[in-house]
Amino acid sequence: MIFEETVKISANDESKAKNIIEEYRERAKSDGSIIKKAGYEYKTKKSKGEIIAEVWVVTITQVFGDVWEGLI
Repeated sequence: MIFEETVKISANDESKAKNIIEEYRERAKSDGSIIKKAGYEYKTKKSKGEIIAEVWVVTITQVFGDVWEGLI
C-alpha cells in the first residue's frame, strides 16, 4: 500500500527552510519513508512597492510504503 503526503511549512529565513528539509530527511531514514521531493520558495508581501513581509515556503512530498506492499 502506498501513502503519499505533501506538506507545506513556512519558515522565517532560508537557513530555517533548509533545516526543515534536513530534519525531514533524517526522520525518513528512521521511519522507513522516502522523501520524493523537497524544496522551498521565497515569497514576499508588498505594500506600495515596499516589501513588508517575507517567507520561505517549504514543500515536502513524503512516500510511506511501496506499490508491492500489501498485495494479496
